[in-house]
Parts: sequence; structure tokens; C-alpha cells
Amino acid sequence: MNPNEIIKLKTGHRRMRGALAIFLAVLMIYGLRLVQLQALDAPQLAAAAAEKRTRTLILPAQRGEITDRKGAPLAITVDARNITVDQTMVQDPAGTANAIAQITGADATLLQADLTGDKKFKYVLKKITPEQWTAINQLKLPGIFSEKTSTRIYPSNSLAASTIGFVGGEDRGMAGLEFGFEKELAGSSGEVTVEISAAGRSLPSGVASQVTPQPGIGIRLTIDRDLQFVAEQALAQKVEYAQADSGTLVAISPKTGKILALVTYPTFDSNNPQDAIATTINNHALVDAYEPGSTAKVITMAGLLNEGVANPATKFTVPPVIKRNGKTFHDHDPHGVLQLTLTGILAKSSNIGTIQASELMGAEKFNEYLLKFGVGQETGMHFPGESNGRLASLEKWSGTSFPTFAFGQGYMVSAVQIASMYATIANDGVRVNPSLIEGYVLPDGKFQAATESLKTEVIRPEVAQTLREMMETVVSDEGTAPLAAIPGYRVAGKTGTSQVVDQNCKCYGNIVIASFIGMAPAEDPEIVVAVALHNPKNGRWGGLLAGPVFKEVAQYALQQGNIPPSTGKPMGYPVKW
Repeated sequence: MNPNEIIKLKTGHRRMRGALAIFLAVLMIYGLRLVQLQALDAPQLAAAAAEKRTRTLILPAQRGEITDRKGAPLAITVDARNITVDQTMVQDPAGTANAIAQITGADATLLQADLTGDKKFKYVLKKITPEQWTAINQLKLPGIFSEKTSTRIYPSNSLAASTIGFVGGEDRGMAGLEFGFEKELAGSSGEVTVEISAAGRSLPSGVASQVTPQPGIGIRLTIDRDLQFVAEQALAQKVEYAQADSGTLVAISPKTGKILALVTYPTFDSNNPQDAIATTINNHALVDAYEPGSTAKVITMAGLLNEGVANPATKFTVPPVIKRNGKTFHDHDPHGVLQLTLTGILAKSSNIGTIQASELMGAEKFNEYLLKFGVGQETGMHFPGESNGRLASLEKWSGTSFPTFAFGQGYMVSAVQIASMYATIANDGVRVNPSLIEGYVLPDGKFQAATESLKTEVIRPEVAQTLREMMETVVSDEGTAPLAAIPGYRVAGKTGTSQVVDQNCKCYGNIVIASFIGMAPAEDPEIVVAVALHNPKNGRWGGLLAGPVFKEVAQYALQQGNIPPSTGKPMGYPVKW
């Protein structure tokens, strides 16, 4: 055999073995890679693939409705849609933007910017109507998706706005009851995961998983929508006439403590809270406290009658001024020596006479009545930001606190608190804590009544009746509020023109609060209405400014409730002796 041929043969075997080794190495690499892909990296790869072909969408819970006492809607939720985009799937940003803009009216240039980029998820438009989304969806635009959402609507716009409040951009309550009852109203959101095609469109049968949202609880208020409307119109008209800074009105059922109308003016539109002036958002009848002035003299009278130290005809000689602990007190109008009964002191709203009368029971006993009537106490309404008022403890009273407190200065109450005090007198001396919530509408549609309000006996029934008869003289021609009289009905009430402390000098300035609080029919009251105008510039006295507002609102409430006219006549207690 030729040696050269043998050498060539050996060289060929080595090449074959080398090629085989390389082939086996390649196979091993592929095998290892296959093991890695199918075993080690399989979960991560599967998750990545699933992420590319699925989208998880939030399913918002239906927010609970807020209604009036009869079920009339005050805050409702309607269906809406949010448009989202996977920018990596959009094939023609300009064309897609123009198509969406034509349907929604949005700015095409801004839309195009939102549609351009490499983000897998981005909001494009929020809270469009379902009809608009249907039109967009029919265009089958790659990368364009939607999620169900909702939008809050306030059918009556500004009606009871400061009580109801509003929701913000994230559908969370931002003020009023919407804020205070956020947890109950909101419910809990759900979610759904859907599969999408390579073109970026949802597959009809591609629901991978779903968590059902839980709807919120509805709230039924004690407010009567029709009475609220009448009260808002009446108060707004008088605030504008008086050129006042603001006004409040509280209408309450004395027998139940339920608030039937709760008004602050100026107000705002809950549908457009971004346009509201900041001060109009707060419910000033609940969150603000002020010195009640002469309207609080009825508490002094209630204590005197209940203690038996005076009666409606008790005689007082009222001097032009009176001094107590180095301070001189005056009445609102200068006068000589007056001979007034206890009824006359109330009818003429004499500060001096009230001080004289209060001393018959003493400071300690008077303080007990202030507390029992609710001064400085929680109302139990739990409204966000609600004020408890202010009353210094007895041991902190100065030498002039007692005479000053006797005619309603030096301590503070909210408009709802003072209305509740009058409701106590109207309810034969039993204080029923005021309430704003009638009950709750559960997700299954069942109604759950709110817990009954706490009741406290403050004065005896016969004392309350006597006091109401005394208060009728205020609305007579001899009193300070004849404009509050309602034809056919006996009316009991009290005026007030309280001074506001100037924070610069820590003294009483020129700003006043003109108020009137009344009840009707006086013999068996069904309605109490408290009206206050803050810093009026056209007029000053509560009887002239607030009295007519009371008349309009109370008269409507009596007619609405089919309350028969009064049959008896006032006792006619003497004013002078």
C-alpha cells in the first residue's frame, strides 16, 4: 500500500472525529438552552408572554347614591369610560388622535402626544360617555383600550351643595358628606384581566380572570328637597338685599330632631367645584361658631322658669345701665327707667333686665342649663369639621362672664346647635340630638334606618309651654319681630343682633349677625327655623332681616305638611307693670 495513501486516510478520520465533536457540542448547547427555556426559565417567559397578550382593567364599584328623605336623588353615579393606550401598538398616532378627537371633541395635538412613545399603559381621556366609547371602539384602532369607570352627577347642581360636598378626580369624596362617608359610599373596586390580539384589540372570549366590584352604600338624608329649595331661594334673596357677607338657615323638626333644610349662602355647584370660591365649600351652619346674642336669652328664661324663681309676670325695674364687677352694661337702645315683666324683658330683648333676672338663680345653676341645652357639646351628627361651639368651664368664668353669658355673649354655638336649643323648647323641654341621616340603602336595596337620636329632658313640659307663650310676644306688635308673624298660625320666636369680636383689637367691632329663630304653631310646634345673616350692610336688626325669611320658609313647611291653622289664642302675658 502506498504510504502516502495511508497518511491521507488517517487525516480523514481525525477530521471526522473533530466534526463529530463539534456537532455534539452544538447539540449539547442547544439541549442545555432547551432545558433552560422549558424548565428553568419557563415561568418567567410564560409570564412575559402573558403580559404581552393580556391587560388588567380596574372595575370601579358603583358609588352609593345620596338622596333626600323621600328618595329624590341629590348625588348619583352614571357609567363612563376611560380611554387608555399601549403606545407600542399604535401604528398611526396622528390618524388615531384625529379619529378620537372627532368623536370626543378633545384636542388632537394633545392626544397625539399621549399616543406617541413606548409606554405600555397610559391614560388618554377620562370619563367619556359610553356612547363615545362605542363609536371609538367601532374604529378598531390598534393599541386603544378602555376601562369602565363612572362619574358623579349632582342633578340639582347647587342644592344643598355645602352639605353633600363633591368628589375629586380620583372619585374620592373631597368635602361634605361625600368626604365624611367616603368609605361607606365608595364600596370596593374589582378588576378583570383580558387577552388581546397581536393587533392590540381585545378578544371577545379572552377574559382570563375577574374580581367583582362591591357597590357602595347609599345615604338617605333627612333633608326635604322642596323645602331646601324654598329655603335657599329665600335666604339668598335676603342676603343679597342686605348686602351681607353670608347667611345660614336651619329648619328642624322638633319632635324628631331631623334637619329638614340646611342652607349656607353663597354656595357653589357640586358639578363644578373647581369654579367655587373656597369659603363657599364649607357648611357654615355646622363648622362655624358664633356668639348667639339675644337669641340665647331664651335659655336664661328657661332656667328661671324651671327653677321656679320667676314667672312670666314677675316685675323688674330696669335702669338705663347696670354695673357688674366694674363693667357697665347697656341695652341696644338708650332708655330711662323701665318697668318690665319677665315677659317684657324677653319681648324688648333687654340685656339689663336679663342680667337682673339671671341673678335670681345664680351662675352655677345657669351653667347647668347651658350644658343641658347643648352649649359646647357634640351634636352627635359627626359631620366633617363640625364645631362643638365653645363654653368655658365654670371655674374659669371671670367676674363678668355670668352677666355677659346671660344675654348671649361670651360663649359660642353653631347655627345647628342654637336651632336644636329652640327645638328643645318646641318639643316640650325634651332635647333630641339633631340628625342629618335618615338611614342607609344597602347594596341589596334594603333600607336600614339610622340609630335614633339621643333624648335628654332639659325643662319640664309646662315650663316649655309657658316659655313659648312668652316668646309669642316677640312676634307681636309690642315685640321686635312682627314681620315674622304667619297669618293663621301662632308663632313663637326670638330676635338677635349679636356682635362679632374684632380679632385685631380683641373687642367687639361694628360687624353684627342679625338673626331670628322661631317655631310654629306655637301651641304644638311642627317646625323650627333659625336664620342668621352675617355682616349685613343694608339693615342691622334680626327682626327686620331674618324674620321675613323665617316666615317664608316656615309658612311653606306648614302648608307642605298640611298642618292646620292655630285655634287657640296667645296668653297675652303683660309686658309692663
